[in-house]
Amino acid sequence: MKALVCTTPGSFEYQETAVPVPAPGEVLLRIKRIGICGTDLHAFEGTQPFFAYPRILGHELAAEIADANGAEGFAPGDAVTLIPYFNCGNCIACRRGLPNCCTSIKVCGVHIDGGMREYLNVPAYSLIKGEGLSFDELALVEPLAIGAHGVRRAGVEAGEFVLVIGAGPIGLGIAEFACIAGGQVIVMDINENRLQFCKEKLGITHVVNAAAADVTEQLQQITGNDMPTVVIDATGSLKAINNAFQYMAHGARYVLVGLQKGDISFSHPEFHKREATLMSSRNATREDFNHVMASMKQGLVNPATYITHRVDFEQTAQEFAGWLNPANGVIKAMVTC
Repeated sequence: MKALVCTTPGSFEYQETAVPVPAPGEVLLRIKRIGICGTDLHAFEGTQPFFAYPRILGHELAAEIADANGAEGFAPGDAVTLIPYFNCGNCIACRRGLPNCCTSIKVCGVHIDGGMREYLNVPAYSLIKGEGLSFDELALVEPLAIGAHGVRRAGVEAGEFVLVIGAGPIGLGIAEFACIAGGQVIVMDINENRLQFCKEKLGITHVVNAAAADVTEQLQQITGNDMPTVVIDATGSLKAINNAFQYMAHGARYVLVGLQKGDISFSHPEFHKREATLMSSRNATREDFNHVMASMKQGLVNPATYITHRVDFEQTAQEFAGWLNPANGVIKAMVTC
């Protein structure tokens, strides 16, 4: 089979390897779609934390089963997606129902080789049945689940103002699921095209350019001087993360979905007087995946909105670098295998 390997930052190489044989407890998948996410792009440019090369990227996957290998409830030809965070099942997080932050987690395409290849073995426990969704839709469940998990972590309540910082694919998913939860969503970004996308494609009423001189004043005007009671960062930018502490209402919750390598810095007195809550949001759980798929089937989320670029697997290496250029307007690139 053919696999696309990121050998070093900025370099891809197609390699021929044998079709893997599933071990006990594993299922062999034939990959049909690969969504390209920020993790893949950052790995390619050499800025992804906790990453080693060479690596086969790809964790936003849709596939059909090639060999069920005895997995209960699955058969060859079944359409599936998967939860690509492989957990140990024994650590404190796993025992408490938090496999998304397992102490020895292996994220497919990050810690171990991922799905940019024709066939992939995965643990049977990670599979999710397609339930009639298309391969395009199934490949978008995982990134949308990241957003749904962040919204669930924040405990978004109907009517409250939710500031989503970063209008990339994860931020857009956060915005959509915050809306589904009943929040009044404000999206902030420095890319005016992304902000227009939010208004035109997602129906977001309030958008703010983070580069404006009057950001705080705009937020005050939108919220009736209260400021947002939920702030969710999806940028992974240290500057954006640190700046956002000033946008919190008293009693607000601040959720970090984006990841960066540096240290967060903020005023303790300002944070303390707000009795604010700061939390991280890592990966997603089966509950979030199920919520996303149910929302798709109910028509609350239209995955086709996100797909702006398509490419065949054989052309992925050639096209990949261009997806890093904001001028190309990429929201979600989708690879067909």
